[in-house]
Amino acid sequence: MNTKSLSGITIAITRPVDQAKKLSALISEAGGTPVLFPLIEITALSDYGLFDTVIQTVHEYDWAIFISSNAVQNSMTRLLKVGIPSRLQFAAIGPVTARELQSFGVKQVLTPLSHIQDGDESKVRFDSETLLALPEMQAIQGKKVMIFRGIGGRDVLAEKLKARGATVTFAECYQRINPQTNIDLLAQLWANKKLHGIVITSSEAMRHLLDLVGDPKWLNNITLFVNHARIAEMPLQMGLKVCVADAPGDEAMLSNIMRLD
Repeated sequence: MNTKSLSGITIAITRPVDQAKKLSALISEAGGTPVLFPLIEITALSDYGLFDTVIQTVHEYDWAIFISSNAVQNSMTRLLKVGIPSRLQFAAIGPVTARELQSFGVKQVLTPLSHIQDGDESKVRFDSETLLALPEMQAIQGKKVMIFRGIGGRDVLAEKLKARGATVTFAECYQRINPQTNIDLLAQLWANKKLHGIVITSSEAMRHLLDLVGDPKWLNNITLFVNHARIAEMPLQMGLKVCVADAPGDEAMLSNIMRLD
């Protein structure tokens, strides 16, 4: 339990607004000031024609892998209308996505957490690499896998599964856009000594931030709080200060922020 106060500390959160609510509340409860500055906005597709065509063949597949809760929310209603074959097995990147699938009636969902005996979510990271490490994803030769994701997601999961002999199809069911056009709000907060850290929880959001900032002189004085070492790679190469959370989840991110000097 954190006892340190964040009084006088302002933290910008770049997650989509709906996904930033819990962390924002935790920061406020710790005495800090959260500032919502979403660099990612999740939106439905304007045309689901291609997606609907892809899922018409779902009865031919062995595995359906869901990359995020957004993938579940933007696909399951349509998938249920097509009909889910009894042979289809479900996998999810992490427990939040798995719980979202279960809310649609999917009883068994493979996640990296499935192989942690005491079910402690803090002991495992939830990403493509940890999912790929599971035995079920090793014995994949000759299997057909449908990956539900947003447009333009990471390809590491698909490429590894293909290398192991699987046939992989993407079912892209949502899109991510950057709702910000300038960085003036954050730059002005920093100039007024009212910005101390920025939370970034995706590589895409990190790219948007660095592109918006351009010349990162003021960013040198800000701590970037991330939830995965992969997200830290770009800013660390630029010499920026980055703190990586020890575990997934908003509570772990709050503990990460508490490290602020």
